[in-house]
Amino acid sequence: MRKGMIGVVSALFIIGAPVAQGQQATSGAASSPESGRISQADFKMLTDIRVGVIKAALQLTPEQEKLWPAVEEAIRARAETRYRRLATARERLDQTREIDPVQVYRQRADVLADRAAGLRKLADAWQPLYQSLTPDQKTRLRLVTVHALEGLRTAMENRRMEMDDEEDIDLWIFPQ
Repeated sequence: MRKGMIGVVSALFIIGAPVAQGQQATSGAASSPESGRISQADFKMLTDIRVGVIKAALQLTPEQEKLWPAVEEAIRARAETRYRRLATARERLDQTREIDPVQVYRQRADVLADRAAGLRKLADAWQPLYQSLTPDQKTRLRLVTVHALEGLRTAMENRRMEMDDEEDIDLWIFPQ
C-alpha cells in the first residue's frame, strides 16, 4: 500500500510539473490578446492527463477495468461541455451589446441546469465503479481529488492576484 501511494504521489508531481510550468509560461505573456485562454487542444491534453492520473491512482483490477470506459466517457463529456461553456462565455464578453438582466438570469439558469445534468451523469457513471473499489483505492481516489481541488484553488488565487495587479497598474497609470 505504501509503495503504491508513493508511486501515485510521485506520478502526480511528475505529471503536474510540466503542466504548472506551462501555465507559468503562458501567464507571462499577458500582453497577447489570447493570454489567459487555453486552446481546445491544450484543454483536451489536460483532460487526458487528468484521466490518466485518476486511472493510474486507482490501479484497477481486470473486473474494474470493465467499468472504467463509462467513467472516462463521462469525464471527457463533462470536460468538453465545460470548454464549450467557457468559450461561449468569452464570446459573450467580447461582444459589446446592451445587457438584458432577465436574459442573463435565464441563460445562467440554463447553464446551471446543464451543469447539474452533466454532474449527475458523471455520478451515475462513477457509482458502479466506486462501489467496486477497495478501501485503498478509495483512499487514493480521495487523495487525487484533494490534490486536484488544491490545484484549482491555487490557480483561482493566482488568477485573482493577477487581476488585482492589473487593476493596481491601471490605477497607478490612470489615477481616478
